[in-house]
Amino acid sequence: MEKIVIGRFDKADFPALNLNDIAVKIDTGAYTSSIHCENIIEKDNEIHCSFLDEEHPLYDGKEIIFEDYDIVFVRSSNGIIQKRYQVQSNIRLFGKTFKISLSLSDRQEMRYPVLIGRKFLTKKFIVDTELTDVSYNQKVNEDKNSVKK
Repeated sequence: MEKIVIGRFDKADFPALNLNDIAVKIDTGAYTSSIHCENIIEKDNEIHCSFLDEEHPLYDGKEIIFEDYDIVFVRSSNGIIQKRYQVQSNIRLFGKTFKISLSLSDRQEMRYPVLIGRKFLTKKFIVDTELTDVSYNQKVNEDKNSVKK
């Protein structure tokens, strides 16, 4: 498979989570990918949580329930090991839908609600740090062209 050139930052859709045009940071220093999630509660063998927060324009407060999840231990950039829940979902970039493993993390203090790590990027993408919003701009241009027809 030919690798796709992606920039340092972009916007992606998460169809299974009903999230569109979410800002993502491409981080080759991180192994795993994570998504901002609040009110993470494990009960009755399910994970209950809500994505985004009230500061995000797409925030709707809707609770999402995951029946299938794993518990992983992630070493953060400051060296602290954290227990996190990991779920399987999908991400849409460059008009293609890919499977992705996401750890659920409170990223409220972070600039980007989603961090995309090497585990997802490997064998699919090459990162050009001079570029931004390559996938999103392609999507917007395709939408403009389809409206004109």
